[in-house]
Amino acid sequence: MPAPHRVYFVPGMFGFGRLAGYDYFHHVRTALETRFADAGCEMVSEVVPTPPTSSLRFRARMLAKAIQKSHGDDDGPIHLVGHSTGGLDIRLLLSPTTNLKSDDPGRLSWRPRVTTAVSFNTPHYGTPLASYFATVSGTRVLYALSLMTVVSLTLGEPSLAVFSKLLAALGGIEQVLGGDLKLVSRGTNLILRFVDREGREEVVDFLSKVRVDQGGVVQIMPEAMDLFNAAAEDDPTVRYGSVLTAAPPPEALRFAKRVRSPYAALTAAMFATLYGFTSQQHKMYPYAKPTGEEARLLKSGILHELSNRSNDGIVPTLSMLHGKLLWCGEGDHLDVLGHFQDDQTPNQHVDWVTSGAHFTRDRFRSLMDAVAQFQLAT
Repeated sequence: MPAPHRVYFVPGMFGFGRLAGYDYFHHVRTALETRFADAGCEMVSEVVPTPPTSSLRFRARMLAKAIQKSHGDDDGPIHLVGHSTGGLDIRLLLSPTTNLKSDDPGRLSWRPRVTTAVSFNTPHYGTPLASYFATVSGTRVLYALSLMTVVSLTLGEPSLAVFSKLLAALGGIEQVLGGDLKLVSRGTNLILRFVDREGREEVVDFLSKVRVDQGGVVQIMPEAMDLFNAAAEDDPTVRYGSVLTAAPPPEALRFAKRVRSPYAALTAAMFATLYGFTSQQHKMYPYAKPTGEEARLLKSGILHELSNRSNDGIVPTLSMLHGKLLWCGEGDHLDVLGHFQDDQTPNQHVDWVTSGAHFTRDRFRSLMDAVAQFQLAT
């Protein structure tokens, strides 16, 4: 019997493995398992919950340690899938020209088995948003954004009663973006009341990691990624692929008025602000320049005009391009993981913010088809 394919999923900033009962990669993992089974292949998967905002090298070392413990004694292929900065962790881990400063020389013995490395919405050329997150007020907004992600994914969109209390605690979007640490703490305490005791401890631990260690934030600035790309070469034996999305440019006030609920209005306003920061390209450090074929694929998948300002609310679209372009389309930063407003019933998906991208199940299926086909290709 053929050895199983082992797939490791790596979350990015303010991402997690499993938190308060919610599986961050559930939709992606389930979709790939189905496609591997249809192809007659066994798939064994694991999510590596690296610290949300720690340095890339620290996260890569943790990834190496996790794979070392579970890769098995067979010779089956290993596939790495990274979302956002998780894609950078993977590149750093696989690069033959970088030093992870590991005290265990056998920790990378499995590396020759890696066949594919797929990145979802990864800032391969950096993101201007990191420059804002590195400021005093920006670090507090990053904390608030992490809190909002936990709220939307682990609890689902709150009822109006819960939302009213949350909004009162946070003081409105202007106060959140103003970076008032006390009001964010009040919002955290409020949210924890709606989580069971075990989940509450997990959320507190997750948010404390965001607050204590933000070494990875400065490392994904465009200036820092220029050095990263100079030092981290690709492994020539591994096939690299990338997934790209772009959300339509939000028209802040009109956009917020069209949304379906007060909670959606709050997240829409936050998304519009994040989009604005992310669209400010650095003049000295350009993003990837698509080839003719890549430009054609981008034009067919993204319906609005694509430029250096285009982004998913967190990462510039042209910063996501690395290796083979596997799939592109309209979507925000977490749509690609299956966290979108479900367009069918019964609802199986939960959105994280209102972005106006209108991601659908059909787009998600198409995306998963492309990734699985790439991983299963011999």
